Amino acid sequence: MGCEYSKLTTCCGDSDLDGVIGEAQKVEKEEKSEVGDVPAFREYTVEQLRKATSGFAAENIVSEHGEKAPNVVYKGKLDNQRRIAVKRFNRSAWPDSRQFLEEARSVGQLRNPRLANLLGCCHEGDERLLVAEFMPNETLAKHLFHWETQPMKWAMRLRVALYLAQALDYCTSKGRALYHDLNAYRVVFDEDGNPRLSCFGLMKNSRDGKSYSTNLAFTPPEYLRTGRVTPESVIYSFGTLLLDLLSGKHIPPSHALDLIRDRNIQMLTDSCLEGQFSIDEGTELVRLASRCLQYEPRERPNPKSVVTALVPLQTETEVPSHQIMGLPQVATAFPLSPLGEACLRMDLTAIHEILESLAYKDDEGAATELSFQMWTNQVQETLNSKKKGDAAFRHKDYKAAIECYTQFIEVGTMVSPTVFARRSLSHLSSEMPEEALNDAVQAQVISPVWHIASYLQAASLFALGRENEAQIALKEGSVLEEKRNRTS
Repeated sequence: MGCEYSKLTTCCGDSDLDGVIGEAQKVEKEEKSEVGDVPAFREYTVEQLRKATSGFAAENIVSEHGEKAPNVVYKGKLDNQRRIAVKRFNRSAWPDSRQFLEEARSVGQLRNPRLANLLGCCHEGDERLLVAEFMPNETLAKHLFHWETQPMKWAMRLRVALYLAQALDYCTSKGRALYHDLNAYRVVFDEDGNPRLSCFGLMKNSRDGKSYSTNLAFTPPEYLRTGRVTPESVIYSFGTLLLDLLSGKHIPPSHALDLIRDRNIQMLTDSCLEGQFSIDEGTELVRLASRCLQYEPRERPNPKSVVTALVPLQTETEVPSHQIMGLPQVATAFPLSPLGEACLRMDLTAIHEILESLAYKDDEGAATELSFQMWTNQVQETLNSKKKGDAAFRHKDYKAAIECYTQFIEVGTMVSPTVFARRSLSHLSSEMPEEALNDAVQAQVISPVWHIASYLQAASLFALGRENEAQIALKEGSVLEEKRNRTS
C-alpha cells in the first residue's frame, strides 16, 4: 500500500490525490456491496497467517488430502475475527514471487457471491500462501459421496449445478475462463448452505505444474493430447460434475456416456433420489451433461448457455439452501462472541486460551470460603492439587490436569465451576466428550447463569454428534453472555 501511495503522490497534487482516493474508496465500496462485507485483496505477512492458524497446526488442516498433500489448506482466524482458509504451497511451487503476486492479484480482483473469494496472499521468502473466505459447511464431495445424516436432495443438486455455472460464467466475463482441475472437492458450502466455487482453482498449483491431478479417466481428452487447459476443458470438467450430481458417485465419463447411449439412465441416477424428480427433468440434465462431455471441444456449450439451460430446471427456489441441506443456520440466527465461535468451530486451542485468560474470576465467594479452612492439612493438600492442575492445564498436559482436578473435586471442601470447566475442556481435548459434557453440566449446576458452562456443553454435544442439542446450548450460552454484558 505504501508503494501505491508514493506513486500517486508523485503524479498528483494533494487535492488531486484526495479525489483519486475518494474514487478508489467508492469503487471498493461498490465491490463490497456486491458481496456483503468482502474486503479488497491485500497482502499478509507470514507471522499474521501463522498466528491465524495457530502455527499452521495439524488440527487446523481442512483439505481432504491432509498433511501429505503438496499444497495444504488450513482454517484460521484473523485478529479482526474474520475466518479464513489459507492455502500453503510447497516451497518449490512458485520460485518467482513477482509472478505469484501478479497471478494472485489478478484472481483477487474477482468478487462474486458464487465464489469463495480470494482475500489476499503472502510471498515472504520461500513462503507462498493464498488467503480466501472460509466456508464452514464442507465440500460437495463430502455431501455427495460421504454423507452421514442425509443424501443431497434433487433440488439442491440442481442448485449446485446452476450456482457453479454462474460462477464460471462470471469468471469468464472477467477474463478468467480457465479453472484448474474442477471437481467435487473444489465446491464448498458457506454458512447459509449455498454452494460456492473455490477461488484456489483459478490459480495453478505451481508456475509450471499440471492443471489436472485427478484420474486420467476424468481428464478432458484434449488435455491428454496437448497438456493445456482451455475454456472448453473447464466445461468438460463441469460435465463430469453433472454426472457426480446425477449419480452420487464419481463415474468415469466414458462409462456414463455408454449408459446414456444405451438409454440406461436409471443405472446412472442415484437411487437415493427416487421419486424426487420427473423423467423430463432427469433427461434434460443428462442431455446437458452429454453436451459438456463432447469429445470435440468446439461442440461443447459455453458457461452462459449452460446457465440458460439450468435456470428452468430449478425447483424449490424459495426454500433457503441450509433448509434443503438440513444444516443449522447459526451464524445469522444470533451473534456469537469469540468463545461461542470457538465452541461452534470446535477450536479447542481458542477455548483453552479464553479459559486460561479468564482464570478464576467467575468463582465468586470461593476464596473467602477457603480462607476460613486454611488451617487444615486436608485443605492445604486440596489447594496443592488445584495448583498442580492449573499448571498442567496451562501447559496443555490434559491427562495430568484431569488427575489433579479430580483429586481437588473429590475432596469436596469447596466447589468451583471453573475447575469443572477446565476439566471439561481437558476431557474434550483427550477425546472424552461424554465426561466433558458431565463436567460442563456440573459447572452449570454450581453456577446456573454462567455462560461458559453452556458453551462447553455445546462443544461437548458437537463432539458427540448431537447437533440440534448443541445448537440449543450454544444459543443459551449466547443469551446468558449478552445478559451478563448488559448488567456488568
